[in-house]
Amino acid sequence: MEFGVLSTAGIARKDVLPAITASEHQVGAIASRSRERAAAVAEVFSIPRHYGSYEALLDDTGIDAVYIPLPNGLHAEWIRRAADAGLDVLCEKPLTVDADEAREIVEYCRQRDCTLMEAFMYRYHPRTERAIELADTALDEVRSVSASFKFSLYGDPDDIRLDPTLAGGSLMDVGCYAVSAARQFLGEPDRVYAHSDDSRGTGVDTELAGVLEYDDGSSARIASGFDTPKVQRYRIEATNGWIEVPDAFDVPTDEALELDYEVDGQRHTEQFDPVDQYRLEVEGFADCVENDSQPLTDGAEAIANMRVIDGLYESATSGTPVDLS
Repeated sequence: MEFGVLSTAGIARKDVLPAITASEHQVGAIASRSRERAAAVAEVFSIPRHYGSYEALLDDTGIDAVYIPLPNGLHAEWIRRAADAGLDVLCEKPLTVDADEAREIVEYCRQRDCTLMEAFMYRYHPRTERAIELADTALDEVRSVSASFKFSLYGDPDDIRLDPTLAGGSLMDVGCYAVSAARQFLGEPDRVYAHSDDSRGTGVDTELAGVLEYDDGSSARIASGFDTPKVQRYRIEATNGWIEVPDAFDVPTDEALELDYEVDGQRHTEQFDPVDQYRLEVEGFADCVENDSQPLTDGAEAIANMRVIDGLYESATSGTPVDLS
């Protein structure tokens, strides 16, 4: 598969371009609003073609699919344009700015026979797959989940993650991982409650804490933020044991990882060899396109995650619980 990349964003340069290069696929073209930036990145990664506009890349007949790492608020527009150009789409999380837009985009791509996948790379790591398997097969009844992703975002006051017009905010940027993790182990919540803070006065949440409630009495607690040192983890508590995953989402490609859990009083630690979860994500996307199959992180999954995020934002604004049922 030959990819076109819409934007020279940091996650593309740091993670996804190297992942595609390391796979059996390749990057055929890259575009930026600045042709000079596109040319510079193309030179570093030996990309044969570069463009000074996203439209020009979509007209490139050598491209099979596009990877979109644009700001959140621009995802929907360029997913539509890529689908209109007959291209399959791997798009960074969150897929859209809210659940309604996600529903529209998913249906738009379905009508155009466009494979659409949300780039939640952590779902493709073998450790994540194992944690989900253990929760399904070894734990009797999951009663609670806690999941957090926070880091210190300091430096550029014009960072797009602090821009409300581009759907910035800590919940959209990193809290979406915590919501996703909670949902993997407990399913879809019936109610949510959240509190947020805008410590920079930019119009987005720089800290958010939320609770996902279920009618059976189980619950999840999620947290996201830009104001404190990096933490990224989740823990699952069940009637007969627990699973704990440190450094859960953004993991190094050159270090072994561990998974700690206890079942029926027996403590276990499993080791996982170093792996590039971005490469596994890319390869999973390409396999789905080739086999005309649904991605693990498909449109339905994106809609479900955004539905919870919408509820958390509504609750943070109103100060009251929001019923999702």
